[in-house]
This record gives sequence, structure tokens and C-alpha cells, in this order.
Amino acid sequence: MELKHIAIAFGVLTFDLWLIFDGVSPYTAGSLFGHGLSSSTTVSLLLGVPVAALAAGTGFLAHEMGHKFAAQRLGLWAEFRAFWNGLIISVLFSALGFLFAAPGATYIAGRGDREENGLTSLAGPAVNLLEAAVLVGAGILLERTSALAVGSVLLLVGSINVYWAAFNLIPFGPLDGAKVLRWNSPLWATVFAGAVAWGVALFLFTGFL
Repeated sequence: MELKHIAIAFGVLTFDLWLIFDGVSPYTAGSLFGHGLSSSTTVSLLLGVPVAALAAGTGFLAHEMGHKFAAQRLGLWAEFRAFWNGLIISVLFSALGFLFAAPGATYIAGRGDREENGLTSLAGPAVNLLEAAVLVGAGILLERTSALAVGSVLLLVGSINVYWAAFNLIPFGPLDGAKVLRWNSPLWATVFAGAVAWGVALFLFTGFL
């Protein structure tokens, strides 16, 4: 059951990101192909879909597995379930050029206290930010060499990870930020502010996000 939910959510998000990256939507210029890559239909399919899948894998899948493995390490039960309405909304938003990062959630059960709930909630965004550090660093390095296209792809995927972390750290409803805030408000404020500042810096200096 869990694998089915993960596969569906991953597929939908890959489609969403492809729409946004390649500028298929009339409301977005196409972040990927606006940075030095050909925007032909063939290249769009051959490169756009794999890049979208990479972004969905590092952004969504790694995020949810961060929650799952952190919970299991604490002796809690954890499984991902897709939000069907959320996935439908995500497609509508992507057609307008925006990413709606709420495809589902990793449900956790057991005798977890507030600290354990906070730690498992923080694990997902933490994975995204760690991935972003590697991807953005490599992207900046490669953009300074002849590998411009590869550098742009890594910067784009790293930016998606920063966005995913910041969005999920919003302290609202079922998002991770609400649970982290209840557990440790100074830590939440530090991580959330850092993610937002990083996203703003990426936009100002690279044009992504």
C-alpha cells in the first residue's frame, strides 16, 4: 500500500515539476530552459522529465523517507499516504507555474512524546537542506567550468529542496513546522529563517526560485 501511494505521488510531482521547469504552462518562463538549455520539444522530454524526476526524488521522496527512518529509529511506526485532493491541487497550481508541495504525509504512530514528534518532523526538512547544500555547492562549482548545463540542473534541483524545506516548515496545520514549533520554538525559528533566507539568496544570485 505504501509503495503504491509513494509511486503515485512521485509520478504526479514529476509531471508537476516538468510543467514548471519546461515552461509548458503559459504562466511560467521555464526555470530549466531559461538557464542555457535548448527548449525544443525533444530536449524538453529527454532532459526535462529526468530532471523533474530528480527534483521529485530528492525533494519529495527523500523528505518523506527522512520522516520515516527517523520515526523508525525512535521505535515508532511510520508509513507514507498520499493526499488525493492535494495531488489534484498540485497539478492545477503547476499549470499556473507554481509548486504546491503537499502531496501527502508520513503518518506516525506509537508512544512518541513531543520531542520525538518534533524530531521526526524536523528530519524531513533537514534532509532537504543537507541535499541542497551539496547540490547548490556542486552547481556553483560546475557553472564556473564548461559544464554550464549540469551546473544549472544541480542549482535548480538544490533550489527545489530549499523550497520544499521552507514550505514544510511553515507552522500551519499538518505541516512539519507546526510540530517543530511546539517542541522547540528557537530551533524552529532558526531553521525556518535560514531556509527562507537561503531561498531568497538563491533567487537573487542565481535566478532560481
